Amino acid sequence: MSPSQSQSGSFALVLGEEYGNRRLPIIIGMFEAQAIAIEIEKIVPNRPMTHDLFKQFAKNFGFTVREIVISDLREGIFFARIVCSDGVQETVVDARPSDAIAIGIRFGVSIYTYESILSEAGITATSEEEDEDQEELVRASSRSPRAFGEQLKDMTVDELQRMLDEALGNEEYERAAKIRDEISKRN
Repeated sequence: MSPSQSQSGSFALVLGEEYGNRRLPIIIGMFEAQAIAIEIEKIVPNRPMTHDLFKQFAKNFGFTVREIVISDLREGIFFARIVCSDGVQETVVDARPSDAIAIGIRFGVSIYTYESILSEAGITATSEEEDEDQEELVRASSRSPRAFGEQLKDMTVDELQRMLDEALGNEEYERAAKIRDEISKRN
């Protein structure tokens, strides 16, 4: 996930082909990106996110999510389906791809699409592009996040815990993840 170059306040979520070099970029909103990042980073927010509520609701009623399908592309807009099961019957729920992916990550399920969608909207990553992406990640990690990480090393565990509580209270989940990682290193 990275900030979208084409739409301010949006993020590009790039799904990769499992056994290939094609990528499917999907533009999503800031809140949806945050919901996905929170689960990937295993951050526990102070209040349950909508997608966590969905998971708890499904669990309490005996449903599980089996898979996510990026099911359609119309006029540049992606559509998705959440495939659920109660063990007897399968149910398909229409959803925005960002919500479906956020839910799918919480259930640990695979995300699929059709060849026609990947052919139409997918991009092929060359090894040169992958090298450039890797270089950008290295450049990005050498900027302020590393400086913040260095600052954290000089703090006590109590100070870190207070900072973590404050970051979670302010819903600053990226910052909270870095603080949590530093605390974990010390335990």
